Amino acid sequence: MMKAYSTLMKELQTNKFVFTGELEPVKTADLSDVIQEAQALKGYVTACNVTDNPGSCASISSLVASHVVQKTTGMEVVYQLRCTDRNRIALTSDLLGAAALGIRNVLALTGDHTLLGDMPNAKPVFDLDSTVLVGMIRRMVDEGKDLNGNEILGSRPRLNIGVAANPNANPIEPEILKLVRKIECGAQFIQTQVCYDIDKTIEFLRMFKVFKTPVLVGIFPMKNYGTADFFNAHIAGVSVPKNLMEQFAEVKKGGYSKQEKREKYDQINLDFFVPFVKELMKSNLCKGCHIMSVHYTELIPKLLKEVQVLPEPAVSVVST
Repeated sequence: MMKAYSTLMKELQTNKFVFTGELEPVKTADLSDVIQEAQALKGYVTACNVTDNPGSCASISSLVASHVVQKTTGMEVVYQLRCTDRNRIALTSDLLGAAALGIRNVLALTGDHTLLGDMPNAKPVFDLDSTVLVGMIRRMVDEGKDLNGNEILGSRPRLNIGVAANPNANPIEPEILKLVRKIECGAQFIQTQVCYDIDKTIEFLRMFKVFKTPVLVGIFPMKNYGTADFFNAHIAGVSVPKNLMEQFAEVKKGGYSKQEKREKYDQINLDFFVPFVKELMKSNLCKGCHIMSVHYTELIPKLLKEVQVLPEPAVSVVST
């Protein structure tokens, strides 16, 4: 068992069913909204991912946002780091900086191509992919050396390494092979892409069980019809189930007040995701859920209460 430096990694090594959240800094120098969401999630999730230029749209530095969130709120972060924009020198530099700032979790990602983002003429880097990045981080942590074997002066970085997986891949076998390679290179935990099909998710988890690497299954409660429609139309490899889209559309067209709409959207999400999470908990095939409800923090306490993880909300939750 590799050493656990973070609270998240320590909890993943216990029998606890763990929940993580997600924060998405945007193109701004103002982190007040992100800080507010992190504060709202304290007491409900063990750690929060801080995204790194998601969709290849330029946003405030994930490293800076991770540090500010952790220092200001006390919420442990999972610092996302992608290879799209950085060569091995920049990646090494950022990782050393993260370690110096007290960040203890990093999610190693290859990243989306720049053609998909808001600056499509930007030159992509991709010096490394996520698998080689995992190996590089592992060497920095375990040997105190960079990818070329140069010594890191003083103390080594103390980082626990996560990677992403896609249970929706078809065929699934190449995805499993990529994950196996990442684990061989030193990945310690896995967070999956958004899952809606419980049978396909369970099948993926059964195939992967032999590797004994903790998996957090990704779920995406959707705040309203617009969010669901955008996700369904623009996120490659994942589609919102037809019956869910129909329910969201009915609420949108139903002539309800703003408050009534919020309550009905909440209920649609709870009706779908509570049984989903309970089935995951009963399966004993994963270590928890990664809840990607960005800007929808108010649902998480309700969800955790319904799956009987929290008897009552522990803190005041502010909707942002």
